[in-house]
Amino acid sequence: MKSHVLSQLRSLEAESIHIMREVVAEMQRPCLLFSGGKDSIVMLHLAVKAFAPARVPFPIMHVDTGLNFQTVLDCRDRWVERTGVQLVVASVPEAIDRGLVREEPNGSRNRIQTPVLLEAAEKHGFDALFGGGRRDEEKARAKERVFSFRDEIWNLYNGRVHQGESIRVFPLSNWTELDIWAYIEAENIDLPDLYLAKEREVVERNGMLYEVNEFTPLKDGENAEVRSTRYRTVGDANLTACVESAAITLHDVVEEVAAVRLTERGATRGDDKVSEAAMEDRKKEGYF
Repeated sequence: MKSHVLSQLRSLEAESIHIMREVVAEMQRPCLLFSGGKDSIVMLHLAVKAFAPARVPFPIMHVDTGLNFQTVLDCRDRWVERTGVQLVVASVPEAIDRGLVREEPNGSRNRIQTPVLLEAAEKHGFDALFGGGRRDEEKARAKERVFSFRDEIWNLYNGRVHQGESIRVFPLSNWTELDIWAYIEAENIDLPDLYLAKEREVVERNGMLYEVNEFTPLKDGENAEVRSTRYRTVGDANLTACVESAAITLHDVVEEVAAVRLTERGATRGDDKVSEAAMEDRKKEGYF
């Protein structure tokens, strides 16, 4: 890899590690939100580096919608076993069963993740939550600060948190999708195999390709076809699309991402197309 690329990555790495160390120094009980996707995995990898040779001094939390790709759950569990980090699972299906949230008719569980997240944060006393959001992903995240209150006041410039309050922290804010992939290649980071291309049975819906599986069965009148695809982002299996790709190695992915102009969320996340302001709405409600 060219030296100037590595220099850029090491600068981003140092910034993210500094942010994590600062949060641990200032806050009482931070937690890292971990979806099993590439950004949260890079965050956990950075946390391991930040506090080595000690263990990561905070837990990770997975807000489990019950609609996960199995390979993502498998990768999550490998990271937990490898790092020894504490895993907290906040279950959306369990919250539905006890009436905390109600299933939405469009099949998306994005909105109803928020009360589940907030309940778990209060239960465990988390006062800072690390999220993997990046400014290049989506317009609502483009204006995001590294340290962010969800009921934020725009002239607030300090990190003081009162009893019962919490902040969101985004160590990857200044990274791009290309930076993430170049770093994954450079560090040879373990990811779910969804991110690499292979032959998959897919169906096209609203201009997007969805893998045919238990969460996205064929509808009446639909026909599946086999294409070489990979995932650019990982969300719920019923609403995350894949893209046509021949990228079977990490280096292939880096080269592919360098050539695209549409963000991964814009290209593949059906749940963000519920409304023009879907992400902004979730931010206001307390999510990421």
